[in-house]
Amino acid sequence: MARLSSFFIFSFFLQVALFATCCRGELKEQQHQLPKKHVPFFIFGDSILDAGNNNYINTSTLDQANFWPYGLTFFNYPTGRFSDGRLIPDFIAKYAKLPLIPPFLQPGFRQYYLGVNFASAGAGALVETFQGFVIDLKTQLRYYYKVDSWLRHKLGNDEAKATMSRAVHLFSIGTNDYASPVLTNSTILNNYNKSTYVGMVIGNLTTVINGIYKRGGRKFAFINLPDLGCVPGMRIIKSGNNGSCFEEVTRLASLHNKALSKLLYGLEKRLKGFKYSLFDLNSNLRQRMEHPSKYGFKEGETACCGTGEYRGVLSCGGKRPVKEFQLCKHPQKYVFWDSLHLTERTYKQLADQMWGGTTSDSHDVGPYNIKQLFRIH
Repeated sequence: MARLSSFFIFSFFLQVALFATCCRGELKEQQHQLPKKHVPFFIFGDSILDAGNNNYINTSTLDQANFWPYGLTFFNYPTGRFSDGRLIPDFIAKYAKLPLIPPFLQPGFRQYYLGVNFASAGAGALVETFQGFVIDLKTQLRYYYKVDSWLRHKLGNDEAKATMSRAVHLFSIGTNDYASPVLTNSTILNNYNKSTYVGMVIGNLTTVINGIYKRGGRKFAFINLPDLGCVPGMRIIKSGNNGSCFEEVTRLASLHNKALSKLLYGLEKRLKGFKYSLFDLNSNLRQRMEHPSKYGFKEGETACCGTGEYRGVLSCGGKRPVKEFQLCKHPQKYVFWDSLHLTERTYKQLADQMWGGTTSDSHDVGPYNIKQLFRIH
């Protein structure tokens, strides 16, 4: 058994090394083949978008997914993505004819012409959210500034700014700001009314958007928040709740989504050249949870991997405080992969809508879809 375990570990790291070498070689080659007006892809946020940055920080296994069975259906090994396979930005990159966008902290990765992924599982807009275990949004912005400086050094100030103006900047942030007080038994929500707390989250996001805009960024894509209280991991929090949604967290998410829409509408009016896409994850995920068969799923509320009611305990893989877990046979039949995250099939469906969804549909995406953002110069 020990030898088999050692062989598995050796094989895993060999595959990661080969993958990293492949990506570096591919990106180096593409540096000389880039179209004059190529569109980079920069990714900010949390576990919905994290391609593996948390593999390279000192954190808890609660904020990592670099162990089996994560990654089992596409990569055939764990990459650090919180799913059985690919995430939304992986599909967006494919549709934009880009390679998989690597995590910023991946060792040896220093080619940023096509973009990079700064997202960190567990991250929030507030520095205090899971502080010390994640890369918060402010730090992600600081990493972006480093990339901007690198591009200016390589391309010159004018070309670097033009490159950033063509780039698409994707965000998913806020989930952990509202979920962490509940998951950690924090009393922070007792110190603020809901509107004030949401205002703090939106305020920090606004600062980051402005920071990117000042460096030349003009095209932004955002994912709003789901009904947080209805994901498997939240349904089991309150004893005696009988599996119903955790309404307090859902209300915070609803307030956040309204504030986000208002913010983006205002920025479009105030900032010259600012263009954005806002995807309604809230409605689209709810539809799949309530009517899974309509979208080709068999299970919309219980997760594929985990334990307890709804498999709502974040134990997938047995590396976290709770070791027991069950794994479904067919992840593609489930909307949720683990207690808080989605399957690759769900992410692909959502990415398809984000990429090419009609902007006239209030339950989809707008005022631009991401395909349009990539094509606008």
